[in-house]
Amino acid sequence: MKKFGLATQIFVALVLGIVVGAVFYGNKTAISYITPIGDIFIHLIKMIVVPIVISALIVAVAGVGDMKKLGKLGGKTILYFEIITTIAILMGLLAANMFQPGTGVDMSNLQQSDISSYKQTADATEKKGFAETIVHIVPKNVFESIAQGDLLPIIFFSVLFGLGVAAIGEKGKPVFNFFEGVLEAMFWVTNQVMKFAPFGVFALIAVTVAKFGVATLLPLGKLVLAVYVTVILFVVIVLGINARMVGVNIFTLIKILKEELILSFTTASSEAVLPNIMRKMEEFGCPKAVASFVIPTGY
Repeated sequence: MKKFGLATQIFVALVLGIVVGAVFYGNKTAISYITPIGDIFIHLIKMIVVPIVISALIVAVAGVGDMKKLGKLGGKTILYFEIITTIAILMGLLAANMFQPGTGVDMSNLQQSDISSYKQTADATEKKGFAETIVHIVPKNVFESIAQGDLLPIIFFSVLFGLGVAAIGEKGKPVFNFFEGVLEAMFWVTNQVMKFAPFGVFALIAVTVAKFGVATLLPLGKLVLAVYVTVILFVVIVLGINARMVGVNIFTLIKILKEELILSFTTASSEAVLPNIMRKMEEFGCPKAVASFVIPTGY
């Protein structure tokens, strides 16, 4: 598979996963053998995210140094995320009301264990007020947040720590160099993990199809179609206009990030592509401080 790019390898793995999953539909023995491969891949992805976010933000914030510049960058970042997120929510609500994608889906085909985690997440989100969310951002114990992979408190601490590194001047340079080295090392680790991506994608897709079957998943086609049509329209129109405002063609950007887009789609995890997106945006011409600050913050 070395002759083919990662995007091609992942696509082939996706197709093979569907075929193998269909062949072994309902076969618990086959599922038990394949599942660990996908689980290992997801664990590898989660393993690299926290060290990258911490080191990237510390390097970015300490690299900017100037509080005014950092405040300006942070303000623009928050404003951008708020505007874009609001537009995305409005488009999602409009599409849901127009297409009614859940109509006709038999929920009895989904096991309670498969959807319980989503229900729990929704219930927990509803119970949290604005004030509680803000309080949650400030970690009581940063090591506990790191152990749990809770990104918001980690981001808060990393930004604050980066400010501290910048504030102490020359004394902070060894600390800055250390985290810069950590970031470079984690990029290398990420590249090695990505070599396992086709196998991980194959296993994840195969297990999903083997559990539910193609016949069970087909009624969800309307939902899937509505979601991805809306996403494509959002990317081409909203993000396309946004990209054009800064002199970038959205299709050029998609071409650059095609491997990351396919990987995040097949694994249902944007965490898998964080390091590569940061690296590619720097290579594309985005200032390192901006890429290292904005991209992890957006997660």
